[in-house]
Amino acid sequence: MGRLGPRVVVAGTHSGVGKTTVATGLMAALTARGGRVAAAKVGPDFIDPGFHTLVTGRPSYNLDGWMCGRDAVRATVARQSAEADLVVIEGMMGCFDG
Repeated sequence: MGRLGPRVVVAGTHSGVGKTTVATGLMAALTARGGRVAAAKVGPDFIDPGFHTLVTGRPSYNLDGWMCGRDAVRATVARQSAEADLVVIEGMMGCFDG
């Protein structure tokens, strides 16, 4: 498994608090400044990763520890961080979900 590079998680206390807005805005701002940003979403969501892909120009990956297991999630983050300056991970629904 590759190294786990720099990453940040955007989380919130519940749905509707702006996680997608903040995470996607951060991704867009860093990409606009020339950064290589990798994106991910915790949990089985297919709408938010589409926004991530739109602003970064790179695929966004789902990180679901329950469905994929810890090792698969770590491997995905390691693989994506090897090709990026920063991995921005958007949490789901609340701080303690996923």
